[in-house]
Amino acid sequence: MISKIFTSVDDALSGLKDNMTVMFGGFGLSGIPENSIAAIRKKGTKNLTCISNNAGIDGFGLGLLLENYQIKKMISSYVGENEEFERQMLSGELEVELIPQGTLAERCRAAGAGIPAFYTPAGYGTEVAEGKEVRIFNGKPHILEHAFEASFAFVKAWRGDEAGNLIFKGTARNFNPAMAMAGKITVAEVEELLPVGNLDPNNIDIPGVFVHRVFQGEKFEKRIEQRTVTKK
Repeated sequence: MISKIFTSVDDALSGLKDNMTVMFGGFGLSGIPENSIAAIRKKGTKNLTCISNNAGIDGFGLGLLLENYQIKKMISSYVGENEEFERQMLSGELEVELIPQGTLAERCRAAGAGIPAFYTPAGYGTEVAEGKEVRIFNGKPHILEHAFEASFAFVKAWRGDEAGNLIFKGTARNFNPAMAMAGKITVAEVEELLPVGNLDPNNIDIPGVFVHRVFQGEKFEKRIEQRTVTKK
């Protein structure tokens, strides 16, 4: 067995270069690869195209890369909680591709399954469909969507072992599994790193065949968005 454990996040980022397309797991701020994002900011890699369900918030998550001008394009389905994102998008500093959340998930899943493209009715008749092939299935128009191509996928798991087997917990079991399958190089940061044989095979969400690098994460803040209401 080849161990996939990397002793530091910096080592796990080896090969990450400017202008690459990368994926980041997570849903809102839940299940995001906090350590990897912080290390990428420190590394200074720039002109990245980032595929993520969301764009983080000001000062946290992908917001850290946005405020450091390391992202040239965001491919997301929800971006409503980041003022810096809004400023860069409206000023033309940041390219943005907004796509339906189900389409985002399927483009990740298709990449992991080796399916180059698929048809979906989601987005037909909107800006999402501009420039895309349309076909009729059962009397309903569908648009052609292509699987993502990402050099790296960064995910965060609850538990992992030295062979790369991963278990995700709660809401982190969202985009993380699909993105773990989709990246050409998948880097997983875990809360608990265990020897092979210590994970229940029946509970493994992603087998190690899809994961290339694993490291023990530190200081997970696990922030959540807080509901705010207008004062009476």
